[in-house]
Amino acid sequence: MSKEILKLKPQQLWKHFYDLTQIPRPTGQMKEITKFVIDFGKSLGLDVKQDKTGNVLVTKPATKGMEKAPVVILQSHLDMVPQKNSDVKHDFTKDPIETVIDGNKVKAKSTTLGSDNGIGAAAMMAVLEDKKLKHGKIEALFTVDEEVGMVGAIGLKKGFLSGSILLNLDTEEIGELCVGCAGGADVNADWEFKDAKTPKGDIAYKITLKGLRGGHSGTEIHLGRANANKLMFYFLKEAVSSYEVRLSAIDGGSLRNAIPREAVAIVTLPEEDEKDFLKLVKSYEKIFKEEYKAVEQNLSFKAAKTDLPKTLIPEEIQDSLINAVVGCQNGVISMLTDFEGIVETSTNLASIKSGPGHIAAKMLARSSSETRKDEICSSLESVFALAGAKVSIENGYPGWQPNAQSDTLNMMAKLYETMYKEKAHVVVVHAGLECGIILGSTPGLDIVSFGPTILNAHSPDEFVEIDTVAKFYDYLVKTLENIK
Repeated sequence: MSKEILKLKPQQLWKHFYDLTQIPRPTGQMKEITKFVIDFGKSLGLDVKQDKTGNVLVTKPATKGMEKAPVVILQSHLDMVPQKNSDVKHDFTKDPIETVIDGNKVKAKSTTLGSDNGIGAAAMMAVLEDKKLKHGKIEALFTVDEEVGMVGAIGLKKGFLSGSILLNLDTEEIGELCVGCAGGADVNADWEFKDAKTPKGDIAYKITLKGLRGGHSGTEIHLGRANANKLMFYFLKEAVSSYEVRLSAIDGGSLRNAIPREAVAIVTLPEEDEKDFLKLVKSYEKIFKEEYKAVEQNLSFKAAKTDLPKTLIPEEIQDSLINAVVGCQNGVISMLTDFEGIVETSTNLASIKSGPGHIAAKMLARSSSETRKDEICSSLESVFALAGAKVSIENGYPGWQPNAQSDTLNMMAKLYETMYKEKAHVVVVHAGLECGIILGSTPGLDIVSFGPTILNAHSPDEFVEIDTVAKFYDYLVKTLENIK
């Protein structure tokens, strides 16, 4: 089925996107994909260089008559978020992505598609390859490991780029011209302890919460989708207080920038409380389904009997963890006042995982305001420090401050209206883009971000709308022609 996308238009873009789907490229595994891009650039006879972080820069000379145009940097990231449904066998480190065409959508079979930001990278490759296009000198910057910590962008050094205009191809709504984004930081909480022994005579259950939509913790944090970790711990708090339930293990969520879709807990309890405990599980499933009936139609919350574990999380750690998770702010914290409907500050309680003698909770805080980002990080730090965790704040990156007076933005807005007889929407997004960080290594850049329509990024429901890809690419080509 995957090769069906080769028939879509523009064929040169879809050809390159197909090639990208065949190379495993989860964040942190960039060696094969960067070699592929390097070999591609060299096969075209273009200048190629790679920095110490792994970013690849392919330079294409200006076409005849465009030599005096400003140098344009095209930029996309090569890594993708590896998410799959729990019942699917797929190894993101080895297996290619299997694409499916569904009407006007290209999606993957029960995994993330990687259109974020594979479509942007494929568009850049198509531009580099096409000798008929008109444009000034182009620097095609393929960054690495964007999805976890913006590693590639942070690693850029002054002088690596020479362009004065940056076109970032990582916005996910056709007709939007993005001119600003939020910054972010990881907040990590860790507990170390000595495991407690499981009392004899207890029974054990595996509690599974699944079927949630999840999604991108930036662009979709405002949509009211359930966070699997928050729901699981709401339940655990009552189960522990009412039926002497003890927590043995927890595994909720995965990636810091994905809203957690699933959570699994192993608990023990006295056998005499079994019936009441199971009633509580059913009661909470009913509550969760009622609370989220408008957005989470596939929610499932079940308990199944399992083997009695040998150890438990110590009771004082268990109680502190539960209170911290229940008390932790999650979701939208504040909205921008000058861009209606745009989130300013949010948090995502992304993952909570236990192992022998250890529990780790990971959160991603985002904000368009550096001071509010610091404020929410401090708030999260306080909640988990009071619960006895060792808290660290890492991988902070700045937001991208809007420039409404941008010459490139003005030109692109007029061009869009001329081409499509409708106005483009100038926006600031809550998702993290690399633009603000790249500005740090290349000051003075005039930046606009745009792209096709991609929905449900960072989840197995991810898809890209086919007709918007052609529109996006045509607009990109015309934009390059009009930068003179």
